[in-house]
Amino acid sequence: MERITSRTNPRIQRARSLRESKYRRETGRHFIEGDKLVREALASGAELETVFVREGYAGSTDFPCELIEVTDSVMDALSTAGTPQSLCAVAKTPIMALPDTFTGTVLLLEDLQDPGNVGTLIRTADALGAGSVILSPRCADPFSPKTLRASMGSVYHLPVYVTDIPAALRALNDQGYTCLCGHLRGSEELPPKTKKMALLVGNEGNGVTDEAAALCCAYRLPMPGKAESLNAAVFGAIMLYELTRE
Repeated sequence: MERITSRTNPRIQRARSLRESKYRRETGRHFIEGDKLVREALASGAELETVFVREGYAGSTDFPCELIEVTDSVMDALSTAGTPQSLCAVAKTPIMALPDTFTGTVLLLEDLQDPGNVGTLIRTADALGAGSVILSPRCADPFSPKTLRASMGSVYHLPVYVTDIPAALRALNDQGYTCLCGHLRGSEELPPKTKKMALLVGNEGNGVTDEAAALCCAYRLPMPGKAESLNAAVFGAIMLYELTRE
């Protein structure tokens, strides 16, 4: 096993560069931090290229890829998390085109900027058995370190696509989906629930775009309290539960 002791080693610098979305897009790679996430990614079929192991790590290192042992100082330089990590990895980012036919409940996210919201909604969709998640190109990167931590590995459990939201909505409508979006001027009565439901959650500040809203049934969640709206992830979780429960 190769051993790296310098924080300025080119391999370490390249791995650190994966914190930047531009570098992730250019290389088609992303960075995974932490024992749980690394193992979750591997178990879910992610293609790991390199695993960095902290010196003295007592856990299993039976990974089907390159292993590099690093000192405490180097591992701390690699990590963006506040707590010490023992494993980090460089993985290939899956590239997936939209399917010809959608299955299950579909979650669409339009221009959400907060990685925590995006990761939480992907995790919620996974937990509630959704079929897929579709992100607009301006959403927070689903494979950024912060989003990966928020999704707790769920990004590897179900298909996550990045594409134009209105185009995806038109395809869903063509396949008989009932597309629903949160909207402050929407109806407080849900449309009849069918086996093909899609939920669109819009930007934290601006909501869904007019073009996307025109392709959906606009819905306003009844709220008897004084708050005018909910956090995007909270709204999405409530709605996904409602749409997926029997």
